[in-house]
Amino acid sequence: MLRGMGRRPGAKSPAPTTRLPLVHLASDRPRGVVAAHLRAGRWQKVGYGTYLPVDATPDPAAFDARTLALARVAGVARRLRAPVVFSHVSAALLWGLPLLRTPAHVHVMHPSRASARSDGAIVRHTARLDDDDVRSVAGVRVTSLERTLLDCAAMLAPVAGLVVADAALAAGADPEDVARRAHDAHRARHAVRMRAVVAYADPGAESPYETVSRFVVLRDGLPLPQTQVPVRTHLGTVWSDWGWAEFAVLAEYDGEGKYRGAESATFMAEKRRHDALQEAGQRVVRVVSADLGGSALSARILPLLPASVQRSVRPRPDLLS
Repeated sequence: MLRGMGRRPGAKSPAPTTRLPLVHLASDRPRGVVAAHLRAGRWQKVGYGTYLPVDATPDPAAFDARTLALARVAGVARRLRAPVVFSHVSAALLWGLPLLRTPAHVHVMHPSRASARSDGAIVRHTARLDDDDVRSVAGVRVTSLERTLLDCAAMLAPVAGLVVADAALAAGADPEDVARRAHDAHRARHAVRMRAVVAYADPGAESPYETVSRFVVLRDGLPLPQTQVPVRTHLGTVWSDWGWAEFAVLAEYDGEGKYRGAESATFMAEKRRHDALQEAGQRVVRVVSADLGGSALSARILPLLPASVQRSVRPRPDLLS
């Protein structure tokens, strides 16, 4: 874990949700009132018996997927009477961590899977929680950053788990506590996957797609890259997303919207930055979303590495599950 050089100066960290969306419950209103609000377009159904008011928003589509998911959490928090703790990807949402896919279900730690008012929108987990595993975020109980990281690393596919793990470490999860728990979790479900994600997690990633691009080369067996690589240039210290300082190979992720609507000065500043890295002897690989499927990115980078490294490359099986 944590081969990176640490956080880039000025890098932003994920911040927890401060307030859940206001929702209405069908159980609090006569059936006719609920139907009237829906017909008038004033409410939007977001979950079992849960409605989000949209009359104050000109365009209901303005609610993004994370807002809708948090509204479902708010509805479950109000509907369930049993003491629950929001967990897994629902906890990640509450902590403000990025997710590759916004969850359609609400995950909770619950004393029992059985419930007289069970509904398919809730996923119940019965694992034991220690007092240190529980925190309060936005007025509801939620698993700690460390426990959320481990639960997501075990439940999600490795690439999705690494996105959560990188962000949780950047948000302040204790790396030593995480590493100790992962090491001790011999009997946990998907323990091998969880330990692999923890082993490669790095707080230096500043976006989900920086994590995904790094995951591709990790999965394909390239050497462990370093995040936030500092390079001394004539412009001063320039930080690259990730790469190998020892091989003078860097990777820069360019999202589709990075330059959309940018003024020419912004574009030229990025070009100067790119040129400065090259003039400092670095070989810079620009990564776009099309590079993230399959092994195209690894195939582009591999010829830039020493021949001895190329011969030793083998896929990492613990990241293939």
